[in-house]
Amino acid sequence: MILVRPRADDTREWGMETIRTADVPAKERFAFWHELNGKLWAPYDLRCDPGLEHRFQAQVGISDFGPVQATLITTMPHTILRTPKLIRQSDPEVFKLGCIVRGGGMKEQDGGRVDLVVGDLMLYDTSRPYLSEFAPDVPESRVLLLRFPRTLLPLPEKDLRRLSTVRIPGDRGVGALSSQFMLQLARHLDELSAAETIRLSTLAVDVLTAALGDALDVPSAVPCPTRRRALTARIHVFIQKNLGDADLTPPAIAAAHHISLRYLHKLFQQDGHTVAGWIRERRLESCHRDLADPGLAEQPINAIAARWGFTDSAHFSRAFRTAYGLSPRQFRHECATVRPGATGVR
Repeated sequence: MILVRPRADDTREWGMETIRTADVPAKERFAFWHELNGKLWAPYDLRCDPGLEHRFQAQVGISDFGPVQATLITTMPHTILRTPKLIRQSDPEVFKLGCIVRGGGMKEQDGGRVDLVVGDLMLYDTSRPYLSEFAPDVPESRVLLLRFPRTLLPLPEKDLRRLSTVRIPGDRGVGALSSQFMLQLARHLDELSAAETIRLSTLAVDVLTAALGDALDVPSAVPCPTRRRALTARIHVFIQKNLGDADLTPPAIAAAHHISLRYLHKLFQQDGHTVAGWIRERRLESCHRDLADPGLAEQPINAIAARWGFTDSAHFSRAFRTAYGLSPRQFRHECATVRPGATGVR
């Protein structure tokens, strides 16, 4: 049965479309989800507890630009099978990288089983049979999936065959840094423009390639440009996550990534930035966003600045004026003036 595609929300213009099972009749929801999975990724056999079928709930946010499709799935428990028969029926020759954002799951392929928790990364090869499952004891799980052609992963074929049973743990080593990149992408996927999605999705493949090379103990198989881009992306996420730390300095960043200070500066110079300048720009952007937020109108300006790592109020004010042409107080006042119902400004 071909089901009518439900109405998507209005986020498509920003590069993301959301499709919900709640937009179709209850008795058709799991069947619709089954069909949608086949259209988005590859034909699958989906199964869930019969008692859940008529109250099944799931949604997927889709950002589909260039060779990489990013999808953020929120779903009730169910099982996904990619069988030999379905592979013969259709083999798009793609990989899917999954990052558990909430809940958990498991995957069985090539005789091995991998249990997954929040932050873990796993590669799915749609050209070979596998079974995956969202944790049955968790009411709702969320996973970020990146779908991309096999040819985008620049690793030797003999190594690619080993990837089906490789779990990249999200709590240590290179896996932790890669996991943070993916979790940040999941958190902000609905805010990204088309251009940003293309750039970040491609970076995600670089990050994955480097992490898989490390997990397979073949880092030398990863091309040097890919390793550099992946490392730079992970450093950017690390900085973004620690912006509020006044001790976020180039030496601390270099130490956290086990590289020399000189190499850290070289990475940023290749992109036309300095480390300190990039940190300052991100901090100013965060302050700019908070000062424009009506929900934070009662918070003192110096408290907002301190939250994002500016310990010197005078220095913050000068930097903000240089970046935006207004003092923080003037900018906040302008924002309050254009907001309907604004009663004043702190």
